[in-house]
Amino acid sequence: MKPQPRVYIYNRKAKFNYFLMESYVAGIVLKGNEIKSIRNGGTNMDDSYCTFENGELFIKNLHISPYKNASAYQEYDPKRDRKLLLTKRELRKLKQGVDIKGNTIIPYNLFTNENGLVKLEIYLAKGKHTYDKSQAIKERDLDREMKNF
Repeated sequence: MKPQPRVYIYNRKAKFNYFLMESYVAGIVLKGNEIKSIRNGGTNMDDSYCTFENGELFIKNLHISPYKNASAYQEYDPKRDRKLLLTKRELRKLKQGVDIKGNTIIPYNLFTNENGLVKLEIYLAKGKHTYDKSQAIKERDLDREMKNF
């Protein structure tokens, strides 16, 4: 079997809007042709977030475009909620972390592993204030100027 090319899709706003604390790698439940669409790069993670429902973790607003060669007779919702697969221990730790005020779970990286399975790297994160964001912009500008000299 020929190895599939690896796919990496990042949430670019994550590091700017949040302090990333703990990392977890979760499996994701997909339907039909969603895997083919992900391999073609038809995914957008900008407005996506994770929530708990009945003790299970779901990702919301992850946009996976419909596969262009899929059947036209199927109804498809590109922003449907998708279940994330984690161990009970990881779910318990994440639930305890989210219960702390200001913490949230954000998706950071969607990728395929060496077996061709789609995985999602999620972080327990704390939101940044506007002054933290402006400080990050200043540091980035200073680093850019230092490289130019």
